[in-house]
Amino acid sequence: MGFLGFLRPQISCAIAGISVAAINGAAAQTAIKFSLDFKFEGPSAPFLVGIDKGYYLAEGLNVTIDSSAGALEPITRVASGAYDMGFGDINSLIKFRDQNPNVPIKAVFMVYNRPPFSIVTRKSRGVTLPKDLEGKKLGAAAGDGAFAQWKIFVHANGIDASKVAIENVGIPIREPMLAAGQVDAITGFSFSSYVNLKDRGVPIDDVVVLLMADYGVDLYGSAIIVNPKFATAELWLWISYDHKGLKQEAFAHLLRSIRLRLSGYEAAAAAVEAAYAKSGYSAAVQKAAEELTQIARVRSTDSNQIAWLWSASGNTEQALRWFEQAFERRAAVLVWLNVEGEWGPLRGNPRFQALLARMRFPA
Repeated sequence: MGFLGFLRPQISCAIAGISVAAINGAAAQTAIKFSLDFKFEGPSAPFLVGIDKGYYLAEGLNVTIDSSAGALEPITRVASGAYDMGFGDINSLIKFRDQNPNVPIKAVFMVYNRPPFSIVTRKSRGVTLPKDLEGKKLGAAAGDGAFAQWKIFVHANGIDASKVAIENVGIPIREPMLAAGQVDAITGFSFSSYVNLKDRGVPIDDVVVLLMADYGVDLYGSAIIVNPKFATAELWLWISYDHKGLKQEAFAHLLRSIRLRLSGYEAAAAAVEAAYAKSGYSAAVQKAAEELTQIARVRSTDSNQIAWLWSASGNTEQALRWFEQAFERRAAVLVWLNVEGEWGPLRGNPRFQALLARMRFPA
């Protein structure tokens, strides 16, 4: 199985996993609006396969996936609350958060460890290396995520930017302009621009893709983004802050997660808050595990979250019990069980290893 084949169900289950705790045990399907970072292309497959294979429906989710006009739109959609989740460039998100510090939006799952930002050009235009761009014309769209990294690319490769003519072009016409020889190179995504040029009749052996990550632009790429008002985002933020040892921030997100998810069970949140005030963070995590365990006796509750809580509280027996129950329920988020760092204390346990074996992770 190739890497993309392995990745597709994992990313689809990421959406399901981040979303599923918001269901609160209701029989009705929970509607989730998800925004892509551009039009429907090959890289959208990991998200769409969840619809095709029924992964989302199996978790009680009615997921709608929409295309967008570019890098910024999924961010503004999620930030406004018009969409629950999206797929967006982490670098554009950082810039957006800097300009809008009070807007609620977070990245919770990194998909591209290396961004596809590229300079795409042609050998016949005399460009095969970054320095060859001097004296040439570069077509770039103002809102293009790849062009946003141009200054870093220039600095990393010793390019004299004054010798490169930048022509502002729209995203739909940049590949046609390069194919027609109206520009010598363009900025874009490696996979999109390559395929578009091939579709325009440019010979494959004439296409040059200078992936910025190979030339000194050391950045992360796109991630799944959520609005923290979306209930399960608080759960993932708790896990993130807990990993970092930021207990005060972790508790704030844990408490919000409980309040958002367990409407009608205000006493549980109050008990967790009281435990924190009296005995601190560890006591609050254990109290949260105890309260959710009690609630699970009378209503459907996310087994995986209960397992997380027991694991964080140091109760291996209870954590394994709830992980095994999550497996029996085919909880989507268990696709991360073999890679997530929070299970370190459990990894040597024979029951944990047996659970991994039952899940048949690829070697």
